[in-house]
Amino acid sequence: MTERATWARARLGRGGPPLDLLAARFVKHVYAPHTHDEYSVGICVAGSEVIAYRGGHVRPGPGSIVVLAPGDMHTGGPATTTDGYAYRALYPTPDLLTDGTLGGLPHFPEPLIDDPELARALRLAHTELHACPDPLEAESRLPWLLTALARRHSTARPTPDAIPGADRIAVVVRDRLADELLDPPSLSDLAEDLGLSRYQLLRAFRTTMGIPPYAWLAQYRVNRARSLLASGLRPAEAATLVGFADQAHLTRWFRRVVGVTPAAYRNSVQDV
Repeated sequence: MTERATWARARLGRGGPPLDLLAARFVKHVYAPHTHDEYSVGICVAGSEVIAYRGGHVRPGPGSIVVLAPGDMHTGGPATTTDGYAYRALYPTPDLLTDGTLGGLPHFPEPLIDDPELARALRLAHTELHACPDPLEAESRLPWLLTALARRHSTARPTPDAIPGADRIAVVVRDRLADELLDPPSLSDLAEDLGLSRYQLLRAFRTTMGIPPYAWLAQYRVNRARSLLASGLRPAEAATLVGFADQAHLTRWFRRVVGVTPAAYRNSVQDV
């Protein structure tokens, strides 16, 4: 089995801070003892690992989440050299786990967390953003999931969820995204303009619209692209004109929303 490790860097919003993402599979490699300035949040994908941490050993298996605190010495390697293990990890700063929703920094009494729903969501977000780290998508998905991790499993007390004026907030955000679809503003900047935390903005938008901001904007872009494709433009041209990073990004969302590829849609409507 081939060992591999690939890094990607997601940007959290236009001009926002970076967040490093790691996808790795190891059979024999053992990390030297080390620390991180940020939290280390890992999702075990396959196999089993042994992590030396806080004087003991953590043994994650497929579907488990491991949270290691900043500055804590640790190391890790495969539980056996037969199958090895695979995992995905991200390295958020502490503010991404609080984001204005907790009364203090999160402390995780146990590094190994059993939360299948959250593990699946983290893995999916990591996989898709590792391949295409769109800034608005990264800012919409990752801080939301990391905040959920801290609210569910740390000792910090969550603030109330109710967001007064959620409908009005969502409309303001929606209109800004539509007006600036080629270069959308960061959620942090939008939240600051509205006197909110990013979590509060995300919650207001999700509560009102039923989807996060990046998904709303992607669907809006798809609808704009449909008109351009029907007029005869090629998918690559349409992708650029509506703000998608490239044709592959347009195709991914177009199939989700319309059910076919942009090229297939263009061919169909051109034949009519």
